[in-house]
Amino acid sequence: MDIRNNLTRLHELENCSVIEGHLQILLMFKTRPEDFRDLSFPKLIMITDYLLLFRVYGLESLKDLFPNLTVIRGSRLFFNYALVIFEMVHLKELGLYNLMNITRGSVRIEKNNELCYLATIDWSRILDSVEDNYIVLNKDDNEECGDICPGTAKGKTNCPATVINGQFVERCWTHSHCQKVCPTICKSHGCTAEGLCCHSECLGNCSEPDDPTKCVACRNFYLDGRCVETCPPPYYHFQDWRCVNFSFCQDLHHKCKNSRRQGCHQYVIHNNKCIPECPSGYTMNSSNLLCTPCLGPCPKVCHLLEGEKTIDSVTSAQELRGCTVINGSLIINIRGGNNLAAELEANLGLIEEISGYLKIRRSYALVSLSFFRKLRLIRGETLEIGNYSFYALDNQNLRQLWDWSKHNLTITQGKLFFHYNPKLCLSEIHKMEEVSGTKGRQERNDIALKTNGDQASCKSLGNRLLLFCLESPYQNVTEFDGQDACGSNSWTVVDIDPPLRSTDPKSQNHPGWLMRGLKPWTQYAIFVKTLVTFSDERRTYGAKSDIIYVQTDATNPSVPLDPISVSNSSSQIILKWKPPSDPNGNITHYLVFWERQAEDSELFELDYCLKGECGQLCWDCSLCPQRSWFYFHRKTSSGTGAEDPRPSRKRRSLGDVGNVTAAVPTVAAFPNTSSTSVPTSPEEHRPFEKVVNKESLVISGLRHFTGYRIELQACNQDTPEERCSVAAYVSARTMPEAKADDIVGPVTHEIFENNVVHLMWQEPKEPNGLIVLYEVSYRRYGDEELHLCVSRKHFALERGCRLRGLSPGNYSVRVRATSLAGNGSWTEPTYFYVTDYLDVPSNIAKIIIGPLIFVFLFSVVIGSIYLFLRKRQPDGPLGPLYASSNPEYLSASDVFPCSVYVPDEWEVPREKITLLRELGQGSFGMVYEGNARDIIKGEAETRVAVKTVNESASLRERIEFLNEASVMKGFTCHHVVSPAGMGHGLAFLPLPSLCERRHGPGEPLRALREVGQSRWQMLGPRLKVKNFGMTRDIYETDYYRKGGKGLLPVRWMAPESLKDGVFTTSSDMWSFGVVLWEITSLAEQPYQGLSNEQVLKFVMDGGYLDQPDNCPERVTDLMRMCWQFNPKMRPTFLEIVNLLKDDLHPSFPEVSFFHSEENKAPESEELEMEFEDMENVPLDRSSHCQREEAGGRDGGSSLGFKRSYEEHIPYTHMNGGKKNGRILTLPRSNPS
Repeated sequence: MDIRNNLTRLHELENCSVIEGHLQILLMFKTRPEDFRDLSFPKLIMITDYLLLFRVYGLESLKDLFPNLTVIRGSRLFFNYALVIFEMVHLKELGLYNLMNITRGSVRIEKNNELCYLATIDWSRILDSVEDNYIVLNKDDNEECGDICPGTAKGKTNCPATVINGQFVERCWTHSHCQKVCPTICKSHGCTAEGLCCHSECLGNCSEPDDPTKCVACRNFYLDGRCVETCPPPYYHFQDWRCVNFSFCQDLHHKCKNSRRQGCHQYVIHNNKCIPECPSGYTMNSSNLLCTPCLGPCPKVCHLLEGEKTIDSVTSAQELRGCTVINGSLIINIRGGNNLAAELEANLGLIEEISGYLKIRRSYALVSLSFFRKLRLIRGETLEIGNYSFYALDNQNLRQLWDWSKHNLTITQGKLFFHYNPKLCLSEIHKMEEVSGTKGRQERNDIALKTNGDQASCKSLGNRLLLFCLESPYQNVTEFDGQDACGSNSWTVVDIDPPLRSTDPKSQNHPGWLMRGLKPWTQYAIFVKTLVTFSDERRTYGAKSDIIYVQTDATNPSVPLDPISVSNSSSQIILKWKPPSDPNGNITHYLVFWERQAEDSELFELDYCLKGECGQLCWDCSLCPQRSWFYFHRKTSSGTGAEDPRPSRKRRSLGDVGNVTAAVPTVAAFPNTSSTSVPTSPEEHRPFEKVVNKESLVISGLRHFTGYRIELQACNQDTPEERCSVAAYVSARTMPEAKADDIVGPVTHEIFENNVVHLMWQEPKEPNGLIVLYEVSYRRYGDEELHLCVSRKHFALERGCRLRGLSPGNYSVRVRATSLAGNGSWTEPTYFYVTDYLDVPSNIAKIIIGPLIFVFLFSVVIGSIYLFLRKRQPDGPLGPLYASSNPEYLSASDVFPCSVYVPDEWEVPREKITLLRELGQGSFGMVYEGNARDIIKGEAETRVAVKTVNESASLRERIEFLNEASVMKGFTCHHVVSPAGMGHGLAFLPLPSLCERRHGPGEPLRALREVGQSRWQMLGPRLKVKNFGMTRDIYETDYYRKGGKGLLPVRWMAPESLKDGVFTTSSDMWSFGVVLWEITSLAEQPYQGLSNEQVLKFVMDGGYLDQPDNCPERVTDLMRMCWQFNPKMRPTFLEIVNLLKDDLHPSFPEVSFFHSEENKAPESEELEMEFEDMENVPLDRSSHCQREEAGGRDGGSSLGFKRSYEEHIPYTHMNGGKKNGRILTLPRSNPS
């Protein structure tokens, strides 16, 4: 079905459910979008051949036109394609959301400058093979499509996702229609809306599962509402999709039997099929329409369109190859060619019968008619004018008809005509009369006696006119130009019968001829020549006219060639093209139209701030999608009819355009708001027109970073519209303006209660394209900079954004906009101060606090008296009880009485401490850098790190803080920073140089055994460990269990710690291995790319870190030993130090615990034990660092080993026993 030029014939599809054949909709230049809004053909389900759309203006989507099209079978293809979408200038989406199967053929979608939603279609679910698909030069190639699947704008997608080229992407046809993806087990049978598989005979969809009567389309054949594998008797296969009976096929046969309409076939029956014609080797039995095998060569009846066919070349002769019966008449008019005799015999040699007449005229290349080697009968049912069934005229080289001794020819009716065959003897003609049975039928002048066999001219019925025509750009030709002795002739010759003579001079008709098929705007040379009768009595001479020259009128030229557009600035587009290949006149000018294109309305629906994980300021994390967010922009773009093939498509994250931290607070998705286009005035989108007299144009005055559609027409006259060509179109986008995305004016703020700050700013007046998001960067003095992503919707709702949960302090903030072209510039910083809202009296607070001041002062006086009296009392039962016992480990007070804080000589008055700046937040409170006076002998002022406790801390937290201070006082280890003094509510340590807390890879996490993390270290002249979090007296037992609310450092923890929450020296060894990995990888984050939950599962399943690049083998082996899954297989710290002692600096033994006297076990308490049980021996309780009190305590016991470690080097550990078979040797230093 061919629908073109207008929509009139489109209404013929009103009640169609299946189109047997193809559907072409094309060449509609005056249609508009509103013309298609009320058109819908929901009954159309299947097309048996192909679907083609070409240059249909105004059609934006097929979702309403063909909402239920499910199957395109592809029985006959359009150049191997079953779906062709070509140069649809307004098509924005395919929208064939019910299309489930293209049975045969491929897809070609090309040069559709507005077409999106191509990357979201999984064609492998529709076609068996996608290798031959050709999808290029669409808007989708320019990365300017939003492609928002249903639910994406709200943060949740409802569409299925599949993997193509390694990308796991949601699949949809439009923003409101997902692509239907059936389970894999359904194959191509289709499935119901609930995902249940259809019957195996179904194709596409079905309404109920496993029921062949509920199929939308059939895989094989359709019969009486049921899908069947094959047609049962007495039915026949028809068009490869349905079953028909004999009567149906017979009606088709008789309908086309006497019709000459092209494409009408006399259907026959063969192999249980109703087909257009019998295959090779078979002939039709007219009684039952069956194809039966031929006895010998099969007759093949060829029906000629319009009753006759002219053979003027080898190509036209090939169309009759294999024909045995010609139902019509043949006209042979061959003027030249190579190897003609063999080619003609190969294509026409099987013809046995001609139902009409045979005419041989002006075939200068023919010498004989023997190529009709099997021609036996000319019926003459249709005769040439004059009742001729065989007609031979003006064949200059024809010498022989047939070898009459071997060839028989019968002419049933009609006469012979022979004229102007100078080389054909009369005897040959008379022999044909005798053999063909036509002797006596001819009149006297039917066979010219003087023009056959010699050069004399004659005619049979009066004068005969010959019209000669030749394309001639110059007026200097002669009659003999283009002719040669071999029969070649460039002149076109037309036979014209003279008009009948009339006795009335007024009614006498003059001869004339209407010449057709000429080229427009072309000059032709024309003359007329007569052929006159030559009788036996006298000779008459013919006439010839002079050569005249006639030029045809001009018409519409063809389209301009190769239009190319490119933008060289933010306001100009350069357009170039080539002249039309067929100007069809003098090209006087070109018409160029350009129109600004609105940005895709669906870009407004997408929240560009959505991320895979919600930030800490995300207000509704239920709306956060579990997918990567994306941002796209295009610096410059141009779409032409000759663009490069489609580049690899990728989505860019916002990380490409802004320095956004890993934990970016995002604004949650807001309710969907409808938007149809970019808010611009109609004046900006009106089309512009310009007349150009050359093949290039610079279009100026354009808006920056804006897409334009440009149409180009060639015209060969100044005014008439019909003298212009069909438009060639091209798309281009201007370059972005440098400062267009900058925010104009300052960023203002308003501070509310609960530490909420409302930031406000103005939108860029004329951005590049449209603004998709705003990036807010803010920081408190002394803290790291934080970033907040504000979507366009959220900004429109609040005219800015709100910062919540801010800590008191000085803040600076700056904002920048991000458009389709990229990032704008940051605004100048704006400063504001946030106070603690609890300290800011409101009107109500003033009223309430005033009367309570007296009560508060009275309570302070009473409390001071009580504390004074209590302090003078000795400690006893009336005093407060500071219990340091803990069910998880031994009480600190039971072993070290100093664990409970008692004021002593470490106490330093607060007035001696000056706080300089904040260093960071500790477990109990803020840590500051400061100066302390007169706390170290010989130093007037010492730089210290001061740790405080929050004023809002509970009593237990204050006690724990003091206990920690007491524990720290007992450390004298060289590699651990010791405190310099204590005060009420603070503790401080010396800073010998510019020592700042080092941040390692990872977020700040509080943990019980934090000393094992590389980020808790002091950097000075010596590397020292200091924990600004918690310190506990945990060394009296081998393990402890986390019981508080703090977060565990899962990236440094051993698998048994992650599983059971148990920490031992062996788990510390695992953490030590991670610290080594951090050092060798230059402080990368362990398990980078995995979330904390993924790390937890990965380690518990037996995983560990990969070897860093360029890591020494010794360090790699040591790390692997630390990461043995079985804790008992890991080495101890003493073993590691012993192995590395040869590589240590000479000063290390002087200060290390390993070489100290305290580490040497007394001889009296050596234990005899097997080496294999060494990992089960508890470490000496003083094995970390000795307290000052420990040196004077009696009864202390320690453990030692009788055998030295040197006797067993190299140490080996087996992971999983001997069955595992993998043994690693502990690294050992090379001898120097």
